[in-house]
Amino acid sequence: MHLHFKIYKPFGMLSQLHSNDAKESRNKRFLSELYNLPDGIMPIGRLDEKSEGLLLLTTNGKLSDHINRSGVQKEYYVQLDGEITEEAIITLGQGVQIGFHGIKYKTKPSTVRRLHSLPALAEPDKRIRAGRHRPSSWISITITEGKFRQVRKMTAAVGFPTLRLIRVRIGNILLEDLCPGNITPLDNLLL
Repeated sequence: MHLHFKIYKPFGMLSQLHSNDAKESRNKRFLSELYNLPDGIMPIGRLDEKSEGLLLLTTNGKLSDHINRSGVQKEYYVQLDGEITEEAIITLGQGVQIGFHGIKYKTKPSTVRRLHSLPALAEPDKRIRAGRHRPSSWISITITEGKFRQVRKMTAAVGFPTLRLIRVRIGNILLEDLCPGNITPLDNLLL
């Protein structure tokens, strides 16, 4: 029987259990420092080191591969540097050109909306310099792909760099009230 979990990956931690590179292991934080996770567990997809929020873990490699390739919706709350314009929101939703492995790539259409009020979120990590010197704004963006640092590259492409990025939903699984570092077992991963 396979095991499944959802975790709130904290800011400053990699979406992997450990590194085979001893030098990297000294300078980075890994999921294995949070819990004694079962053998064979693996993250489904990734969040970069400076992103936080919902990450799914499973012992089912076939399920992990299926979810990564199937176009499951992933929703993020994104704090942006500056007050985003309606034009930038429309452009993001239509798809923008980003660089991916040195090649220009146009992102698939996404659902983007301005967040006028935020739900309760965990306090930001002290290393995030969000909104200290200029105004910022928040959006929700839902994508069905997941290129390396895609959301950050998308918001930068329309002139509003990402300050804070929190994944709040994968398919129908929600971050809900998890706090950074918390983990919860799931009965199944039906997305």
